[in-house]
Amino acid sequence: MASPGMVVLLTMAWRPLLLMILLLLVRPARGAGGDMLTDGFTAVNLSEAQFKVQKPYDVPLADRYELTAGGVRRMWVYATDKPISNTHPGGPRTETKIELVYTSGVWQFEGYGYIPCGTSGASVMQIFGAAEHATTLMLHVYGGRLTYYHHVVGTEIVDGGINDRWFRLNVVHDVAASNVTVFVDGERRLTVPGRGGDSHYFKFGVYGQSHNGMSYRMESRWRDVKVFTKC
Repeated sequence: MASPGMVVLLTMAWRPLLLMILLLLVRPARGAGGDMLTDGFTAVNLSEAQFKVQKPYDVPLADRYELTAGGVRRMWVYATDKPISNTHPGGPRTETKIELVYTSGVWQFEGYGYIPCGTSGASVMQIFGAAEHATTLMLHVYGGRLTYYHHVVGTEIVDGGINDRWFRLNVVHDVAASNVTVFVDGERRLTVPGRGGDSHYFKFGVYGQSHNGMSYRMESRWRDVKVFTKC
């Protein structure tokens, strides 16, 4: 039987290990660099006026957009809706355009998104501007999968189960290196070449796509949307 003195010594010897285990248990979990994605970047001070909502031209804003008291931006649209103007060729959409145009440097979009089950055939986030296309990046939703444009196979599936949960989305655009990297919940899910162009900005919301069909009603919700830069 161990003496009281020996018990004390054993307890003291185990104390550092027990403390280390406790710290590991209570420390917030990180993805692959999840909480460090914005290290080295500078947050851009955005005013509410820079969050410009684009919606079907023939309906009031309140019929397609809601900003809750908790800061959640809820946007929805119907497949039968009109475009954003009577001269615009695009499909139905309710999107928020961040009115901050960049031409060089490294830029990062960060936001927490929520895509309700049933939303399909819609773009939910994009980098506008390219050399020979309208956009450098579009993230679509098809049947609960977040995809690179309308591609729904292989490595172009960014997340296979995006519906009915809050997820953290970080998108990094390096203009000079001409590449875009997408992170979901802190994990790198996609790196693709840029598409050129000398003027870009971020958009998020719902924008109906003709590829593979649209659900009748499309919705996305966003909160804590930020922009960072490293010029």
